Amino acid sequence: METVRVGLAERAYRIEIGAGTIDDPQLFAPYLAGRRAAVVTNEVVAPLYLERLARTLQAAGARTDSIVLPDGERTKEWGTLERVFDWLLAERIGRDAVLIALGGGVIGDLAGFAAAVYQRGVPFVQVPTTLLAQVDSSVGGKTGINHPRGKNMVGAFHQPLAVISDIATLDTLPDRELRAGVAEVIKHGFALDAGFAGWLDGHLEQLLARDRAALAHAVRRSCVLKAEIVARDERESGPRAMLNFGHTFGHAIEAALGFGVWLHGEAVAAGMVMAAELSVRLGVLAPADAMRLRALLERAGLPVFVPAISARQLLDSMRGDKKAEAGRLRFVLLSSPGQSLLRGDVDDATVIEAMAACIKPSARLAVPS
Repeated sequence: METVRVGLAERAYRIEIGAGTIDDPQLFAPYLAGRRAAVVTNEVVAPLYLERLARTLQAAGARTDSIVLPDGERTKEWGTLERVFDWLLAERIGRDAVLIALGGGVIGDLAGFAAAVYQRGVPFVQVPTTLLAQVDSSVGGKTGINHPRGKNMVGAFHQPLAVISDIATLDTLPDRELRAGVAEVIKHGFALDAGFAGWLDGHLEQLLARDRAALAHAVRRSCVLKAEIVARDERESGPRAMLNFGHTFGHAIEAALGFGVWLHGEAVAAGMVMAAELSVRLGVLAPADAMRLRALLERAGLPVFVPAISARQLLDSMRGDKKAEAGRLRFVLLSSPGQSLLRGDVDDATVIEAMAACIKPSARLAVPS
């Protein structure tokens, strides 16, 4: 097992990474002994891991309750959040309880947001069971739900007490979900760490084959990179924006296709290709480096072209993104693998041209599982 620390003064916490962590009461006891644990999970994860986690939480000294929600991105909305609140109130779960998010990014974001606002805030622990959640969404305290007009438009910063990642849970992850998580791993390498990008070039097949050592390295390195930035910029006023490489485009793609048609990581993959194309057109990235990124994403089985949707529609959607300032978009661009920069002075015509180059009517709407 390995530990990564997120240094946020009195809100600092540990990310525990290993195989079998979900069965270790000692990892949970410091946060749960003598308390009530309210587990939020979904109908896919519950049959696999809820009973095991409940036994562990009880062995750690907690009384355990649980709610099982539907699976999928469409779950991340107001109606489901209300259902969680109704359950918490009906079970008389108070501020002394700890919410446990058992699942992927949707459950982590939703349960984390519930924890942020229920009775003005209760603590929570992330137990991510997908690669995307383990390398990205469970770390950093971003919580929230979607709105019909945009991705993650309603939410709060609320840091967990701990993140306990069990890479053994990735054994049961569908191939499509695994590839979606690999997209976020590639993002970390190309936006932040040239050495890690190079490692991914040489070890992608091991990741896709679920090699434990490769997965552990990818999860740990991604968490280290993200933790370093979150510690410097918790609320995304500066360097944390670099973690959004591919996301401004990706969120617009998700909204245009309809939430849940593509997985988040799939939309981010295509969004990274668009961001790289824009970087080339602005003269800050060599075409060969953009091709290197695209080739790696293709090797991972991720989409690099978007179906026939309007570039103008994507741009209009992006203007409503929470990362826009006074309606002006800021783009995370690449100058080389491992080096990113932020630009807010890009004209609409160039953006539309870059997106149009990545839109193909023949592109698959649904990515095969």
